[in-house]
Amino acid sequence: MSKNKSFIAIIPARYSSSRFPGKPLAKIGGEEMIVRVCRRVSETGIPVAVATDDERIKECVENAGFKAVMTSPDHQSGTDRVYEAFCILGKPADVVINVQGDEPFIAPSQIKALMGCFDDDSTRIATLVREFDPSLGFEALFDPNLVKVVRGEKGNALYFSRSIIPYIRGVEWQDWLSRHTFFTHVGIYAYCYETLGEITGLKRSPLEKAESLEQLRWLENGYRVSTAITSEPTIGIDTPADLEAAEEWLKAKNDPQGK
Repeated sequence: MSKNKSFIAIIPARYSSSRFPGKPLAKIGGEEMIVRVCRRVSETGIPVAVATDDERIKECVENAGFKAVMTSPDHQSGTDRVYEAFCILGKPADVVINVQGDEPFIAPSQIKALMGCFDDDSTRIATLVREFDPSLGFEALFDPNLVKVVRGEKGNALYFSRSIIPYIRGVEWQDWLSRHTFFTHVGIYAYCYETLGEITGLKRSPLEKAESLEQLRWLENGYRVSTAITSEPTIGIDTPADLEAAEEWLKAKNDPQGK
């Protein structure tokens, strides 16, 4: 981990959600989701803050002993919310880590892997990827909600897509999983704070609009996105059904803290 850079993790959390209103306050194993995320991230030892637009979330976070910052309700993305909170906090670190508020099982080792990308002083933006497990089958890879990534020889992201990339020419699709290692995206980012300020000022790009993937805006504008590989499982919570599945997963582990 780079010793000459300081880090802060900021967790964007809004109350409104078309698929799951009030999601940050939904309980998993008896604890609010946003609090669980804070606890997991805090295990890295770096400062943690929640960026929210709702007093109920702020109160919940502060009652659990963590910092929360009220931000505008008008932000179009979590990235914008994170940057506002970072500025309100007085720009307290060199690198900002954006941890999704609906990732209650994020592993501290994943955050540390992302931090390791900044051992290279040329890194401005970094994210995580995971090798796709072929045992999940082609239909799972085809799922447009599972974002795919292609990487260059130096580990930089070349493109993100909801489609399967790359296309394996001359091979029947049933054999693709045995002929190539596919990577999927894990939605956690880190940015040098100057770069975070720059990208929040960019207009939505054509590829971003086409795929509905914000990170394509950065690539289209010439930013290099470094990647670190993780093998740790994560369970994102997008719907009440996802929450039920997460509860079942906790029960199966027989550990109410999800560790």
